[in-house]
Amino acid sequence: MITDISPIDGRYASKVTPLTECFSEYALLKNRVKVEIMWLLALCKESGIPECRVVTSQEEAQLRAIVSDFTPAEAEKVKKIEAVTNHDVKAVEYYLKEQIDGTSLADLSEFIHFACTSEDINNLSHALMLKDGTAALSPLQEQIIVTLKGLAVEFKDVSMLARTHGQTASPTTIGKELAVFAARLQKQSNCIARVELLGKLNGAVGNFNAHLSAYPQVDWPQLAKDVIEEELGLVQNLFTTQIEPHDYMAELFDAMARWNTILTDLNRDLWTYISMAYFGQKTVAGEIGSSTMPHKVNPIDFENSEGNCGLANALFGHLSAKLPISRLQRDLTDSTVLRNMGVGFGYSMIAYHSTIKGLSKLKLNEQNLADDLDNAWEVMAEPIQTVMRKAGIEKPYEKLKELTRGQKIDSETIRQFVEGLALTDEDKQRLQEMTPTSYVGMAAQIVDLLD
Repeated sequence: MITDISPIDGRYASKVTPLTECFSEYALLKNRVKVEIMWLLALCKESGIPECRVVTSQEEAQLRAIVSDFTPAEAEKVKKIEAVTNHDVKAVEYYLKEQIDGTSLADLSEFIHFACTSEDINNLSHALMLKDGTAALSPLQEQIIVTLKGLAVEFKDVSMLARTHGQTASPTTIGKELAVFAARLQKQSNCIARVELLGKLNGAVGNFNAHLSAYPQVDWPQLAKDVIEEELGLVQNLFTTQIEPHDYMAELFDAMARWNTILTDLNRDLWTYISMAYFGQKTVAGEIGSSTMPHKVNPIDFENSEGNCGLANALFGHLSAKLPISRLQRDLTDSTVLRNMGVGFGYSMIAYHSTIKGLSKLKLNEQNLADDLDNAWEVMAEPIQTVMRKAGIEKPYEKLKELTRGQKIDSETIRQFVEGLALTDEDKQRLQEMTPTSYVGMAAQIVDLLD
C-alpha cells in the first residue's frame, strides 16, 4: 500500500511475495499450530501416556487438517484471542481447544501444549520459518551462480586488463573474473546448506521437569526427538535453557551475510566495468536513466542490489550478535528481534532480483577491452623480467622498472628491449610473440575447473 512504512511491504512487495508464507505473522501462527498439533499426536501415540489416548485415523486426519487448512482468516481468530490473553502462544493453545471442542477429540483438550513452555513452540516455529525462508532464497542464489558460470564460460577467452590497486596489472579474462565470483558464492551457498536448524521440546528450563513429574517412565528425549526430527525435519538440541540458544541462527545469518557481502563485491566490480565501458547495458523501451540527461543508461540494478545487501547485512549482523545472548536461563530480548528475521531475508531477496536483472542487461564491449590492452604494453614487464631471471640476467626487475614505471610504453619499445637481451632464441621469440591480449596465463583453463 502507498501508506506502508517499510518498502518491503510497499514499493518492493511484489518482489518478496514468497516470503509472506515464511515470515509473516500468519506464517508464525501457522507454524505454532503445526508444532502444537505434532506434539499432541506424538503424545497420543506414546503408550506410556494412557490418559492421552490413541486417536483414530479419522481423528488424526482431523487434527492434521487444522494445520493444512489454517488460513489468514483462521490466524485472525487467534489474534482476537491474543487481544484478550495478551499472550501469543497461549492464544494458539486456546484456539486449538476451540477447534476440537464439541468433537470426539474434546477429551484430549488438556493435552494440547502439555508440559510445554512457550519457547518450546516458538523455537521450533522460528526454525521452520528459517527453513522455509532459506528455501525461498536458494533458487535466486542458485540463479545468480548459474548465470555467472554461464557468462564465465562464454567469456573465458575474452582478455581484459586487470587492475590491482586501480592500476594496470597483468591481463586476465572476463570469464575467469566472473568464475571467481561464481565459486565464492557457491562456497557460501554450501555453508548455508550445512547449517543445522536446531530445536528443543524440553520444557521450562530444558530438563523435562514437568514431563517427568507426570510420566516418569516415558522416554521424553526420544519422544521430543521424534517430533523435532521426524515430523518437523529439524535437529534436536538437548543442551538448552528455557530457550534454544540460537547459536545456529547466528551461524546461518553470518553465512547469509557473507553471501551478500560477496554479491556486493560483484555488484561493485560490474558497476566499475560498466563505467569503464567494458560492458554496456541493454536498453529497455520506456526506461529513463536521468531526468535531465537523455543519453544515460545507469547501472541502477547493481546499485539497488548493493544498497539492499547492506540493509540485509545490517539486520543479519545484529541478529547474529544479539540472539546467542540471553540473561541466565531466559530473557525476552530475543522475542522482538526474532520478529525481524524476515526483514533481512526480504532485503536479500530484493537485492538478488536486482542483480539478476542487471546481469541480464549486460552487453560485452570487446573493442574497448582490446583498446585498453593495446594501450597497456607496460604490463609485459612482468613476463620479460621473469624470463630474464630464468636466464640469470642481473637485476631484471630493476631494469624493467626503469624502462616502464610511469612511462608510456608501446609494442615497439617492448620489441626493441627484448631484442637486446641475452636470451635464447626460443625465449626471445616467445616474448616477441606475446601481447597483452595473449598474456592471460591459465585463465581459460581455470574457468573449465568450475563445478
